[in-house]
Amino acid sequence: MNPELLDRQSIVSALAPKAALKPLTEEAARAVPVGTIADGLITIRRFPFRVGRESRFTNVNGEIRRIERRRPGIQVPNNDLYLLDLIRPLHISREHFQIDRTVDGYVLVDRGSACGTIVGDAEIGGKDSGGSIPLKDGDTVIVGTSNSPYIYTFVVLDAK
Repeated sequence: MNPELLDRQSIVSALAPKAALKPLTEEAARAVPVGTIADGLITIRRFPFRVGRESRFTNVNGEIRRIERRRPGIQVPNNDLYLLDLIRPLHISREHFQIDRTVDGYVLVDRGSACGTIVGDAEIGGKDSGGSIPLKDGDTVIVGTSNSPYIYTFVVLDAK
């Protein structure tokens, strides 16, 4: 086979989305940075796919301002998707969850978040405890507590 064709195929394969998160609420869509949603989906091209927040925001005299509790030392980005948590009480941790691909399918891992993550009817993590759960096409993912407005659907886009 033509080596140039193989290279093109590997490039297309690397760029093709493998899965996606679809925001189900207006707040979930607004939490995603501008330009991250295409055709209503947050695409996932590689695994693990890490989700969290970088900053906290507050309303000061009607203006949204970023407030930060920076950790000491050099900060290296540790998320693939940084959500904006504009709701009180706050629901999204800096290192909230990740989606990974396994030989058996997909798994959602709570990365020790304060409020936990809900997949379907199962609550995992919370109080910095972490945890993991299998993730299937069509599963609902709530970032934070059951009162969180950050609700997404997990969508599988490729056949393993």
